[in-house]
Amino acid sequence: MGRNIMAKDSGMNTARRQLLLSAGSLVALAAMGALPRMARAATGPQTVTIENFAPSGKSLGRATAPKIVKSEADWKKMLSPESFEVTRHADTEQPFTGAYWNLEADGLFRCICCDTALFDSHTKFDSGTGWPSFWQPISPVNVAQLSDSTFGMDRTAISCKRCDAHLGHVFDDGPKPTGLRYCMNSAALKFAKRA
Repeated sequence: MGRNIMAKDSGMNTARRQLLLSAGSLVALAAMGALPRMARAATGPQTVTIENFAPSGKSLGRATAPKIVKSEADWKKMLSPESFEVTRHADTEQPFTGAYWNLEADGLFRCICCDTALFDSHTKFDSGTGWPSFWQPISPVNVAQLSDSTFGMDRTAISCKRCDAHLGHVFDDGPKPTGLRYCMNSAALKFAKRA
């Protein structure tokens, strides 16, 4: 009889340990800012509304599109290591190292993960920060804003609406007419010259 009670207690202790470890993992993920992204991906909509743009930058109108969800392994196969860490794990490239921080060509900046149009070069400006900066997205429906309190700072993270790729952050120290600075990672973008 004593052995059965001990075996039962041992099983309960194991279950408690697993529950505490799981809870601890969730707390750690929440502290790193990963939990909201994971929760949104697991419970978010299967379709999204985005605005499509021609290579000329002309709006083709809004449309419903399937949400793009892939496994970590699939994203890793299609992206460079830096683009994978930036877009899928909200990393930040080093300033003055990205391909687009000082690009002055005319065209569109699209999501490296799903090709959604995100920014037009007509709204790009030199912020002096070493990252490509824009005073507005090409369409507000193509980006999502998320609260980001990592590193003890309260910031607003910007992600692609279609595939949840982390792009960068938006700050309120930009030029007119919006006063905003969308500080993006080159590794999250691909540039296409205006056609």
